[in-house]
Amino acid sequence: MEYNTQRETLKINDYGRNVCKMIDYAKTIEDRAERTQMANLIIDAMALVNPKVKERTDYRRILWDHLMVMADFDLDVDCPYTIVRGETEALKPQPMKYSDSEIRYRHYGRALEDMIRAVAEMPEGEEKKVLVQQIAHTMKRQYLQWNRDSVDDDLIREQLNELSGGRITLPADFQFRDSKIYIDAMAAVAAKKESNAKKKKKKKK
Repeated sequence: MEYNTQRETLKINDYGRNVCKMIDYAKTIEDRAERTQMANLIIDAMALVNPKVKERTDYRRILWDHLMVMADFDLDVDCPYTIVRGETEALKPQPMKYSDSEIRYRHYGRALEDMIRAVAEMPEGEEKKVLVQQIAHTMKRQYLQWNRDSVDDDLIREQLNELSGGRITLPADFQFRDSKIYIDAMAAVAAKKESNAKKKKKKKK
């Protein structure tokens, strides 16, 4: 099992580690249009996880700024705003008030459970459908990090339904990817992070 002390420090704590994992996954998407679509879905998820940001009139711009910071400005997508690295890195998000409620499944984390509840309240439509599918894939990646020896897709379906209070049921034709695809994607992201870290160390020297 992976512990927080062994993980990379979050650049912005407000959105949780699961949103960061979604960003890491977006980086592995080869098609630019599909990658941009995924980035927009992540923006929607960030607004759900941290609804307080919606109190700002320019909240979409703020979310894009935060997305790029968390992506270490290494996410090649069609951004609707001009992102200036120096100005963006200086931004300080408002502290997020966390719930005192108990986390039902620790391997998924509070942020993902909050996201599931928020998506469950959305009106039916294509946006909700895609977000639900992405959450399901994120749950399987999280499950594999906790236990790579055994993963039960039907169990993940049941837990998604449970965490949403029975409001989200994956369609019968929804297919999880093979476990190896998730594991390979996680390994690719880890290798890229390690490579970037080495490059930064060389620059400092």
